[in-house]
Amino acid sequence: MLKRIVQVFFVILGGALGFIFYPELISILSLELPGWIASDYVGGLIGAGIFFLLSLWLAGPIARAMSIVEEAIVKAPITDVLFGTIGLVLGLTVAYLIGIPIGEFSVPILSQVLPIFITILFGYFGYRIGSQKRDELVSLVSSFGKMSNKDKKRDEQSSSDSAVPIKIFDTSVIIDGRIADVCRTRFLEGTVVIPKFVLDELQHIADSSDALKRNRGRRGLDILNQIQKELPVQVKIEDIDFDDVQGVDSKLVKLAQKTNGIVVTNDFNLNKVCDLQGVSVLNINDLANAVKPVVLPGEEMHVQVIKDGKEEKQGIGYLDDGTMIVIEEGRSYIGEHLEVIVTSVLQTSAGRMIFAKPKIVEKEKAL
Repeated sequence: MLKRIVQVFFVILGGALGFIFYPELISILSLELPGWIASDYVGGLIGAGIFFLLSLWLAGPIARAMSIVEEAIVKAPITDVLFGTIGLVLGLTVAYLIGIPIGEFSVPILSQVLPIFITILFGYFGYRIGSQKRDELVSLVSSFGKMSNKDKKRDEQSSSDSAVPIKIFDTSVIIDGRIADVCRTRFLEGTVVIPKFVLDELQHIADSSDALKRNRGRRGLDILNQIQKELPVQVKIEDIDFDDVQGVDSKLVKLAQKTNGIVVTNDFNLNKVCDLQGVSVLNINDLANAVKPVVLPGEEMHVQVIKDGKEEKQGIGYLDDGTMIVIEEGRSYIGEHLEVIVTSVLQTSAGRMIFAKPKIVEKEKAL
């Protein structure tokens, strides 16, 4: 089938060449021929006949060569063919652009032969480069796609962050350390802002001559470093200060008012100041108290009395989560474990206190 197609191509090519060049050949040879023999159509028939005879000799080798090329293309990976074709098209385009000024030369060899040579050369190199560099081209296209996706995600992140108020950390909540666990659990949304004056206060505490303060300051810096580098939150250190405002707490309130942000603290006094100033505040103690198990009056608990309380005959104990239990008439049981009955619960931003009485005393009163 392929051989027949080649023969048909030869016949059509020969007919076209005979139709075009037959009259010129007769005029060059100055032959005296009848008009109908010298016509274009007769030239086309002669050219078609000559090329048909040539096809009987050349069609077989050309068909076999085309079959080999076809088999190689079929066996080649689709990426090789695709990128090779793209490279071929680019190479031919470059050759055409280069051939335009060369065709303006008056020298026949340069204006006619050289463009053909450049076309073949650039087409070959374009195909070779496209097929051989396919992996690099694919990775290049993929990198552009990833960059656009990253830009899109960054835009989405920035738009979502702009909709969520920023969270401004104060010194106490950083030193406390529990805020790192809150950030780790992703309960805190939006961007975390650490003002420069808070960072300066942490540095000042870490450089204190007092060993306790120095350890607290270094712990705060470690916690801040952990939040910034390890946890899934965006942290910004804002180089901002208010020279006309004295005190870190007042500056925090001023910054929250200016940025419409939320102060994150566990300082009871700062909590009250923010409430008075109309500034939103998140108190870590409120969060801790909210997730503690609910204790109701009348429940029984097992607790160890650690020390005496402020009032007479009071004893103090603690639950595993650190909640303080004030035990009436519990001073005499210091160092002992005993069953107590909850009488009341006091819930504040400073923490939760449970008041109880020993179960033994209650039994004695009942008797």
